[in-house]
Amino acid sequence: MLTLQFVPHHEIENLTSPKRINKLLNIVKLNKILLLEGRLTKQEEADLIKRTMQDISDNFKGIELGVIYPNSKDADIFTKIKHQIITALLGNRLGLTIIGPASIVKEIKQDPNKIELLTKKRNRG
Repeated sequence: MLTLQFVPHHEIENLTSPKRINKLLNIVKLNKILLLEGRLTKQEEADLIKRTMQDISDNFKGIELGVIYPNSKDADIFTKIKHQIITALLGNRLGLTIIGPASIVKEIKQDPNKIELLTKKRNRG
């Protein structure tokens, strides 16, 4: 059985970066694919990967990470200004982050508008 767990941004916004990473990593260690509203900072992503590498064991094989973030490069000037205002007001709440255990998630393919999550075949015994 595949389990997805949604974490709204308000559940992590007031946590310190280490506590935020711990919360997210603990969910993934339960073999759940985590859907996070918004995104982590670049430093938090780096810290998450570093922490993951430290925690690898026979039971925990690591993570796969993917982020969708609205892209306004080709938008007109008014749309770009609107996106800047929204980003200023909402911070890292825009977008979607997916974090999955490497034991379940084979690969995450992403572009600005979609994510393809490929899972591994499970052996049934």
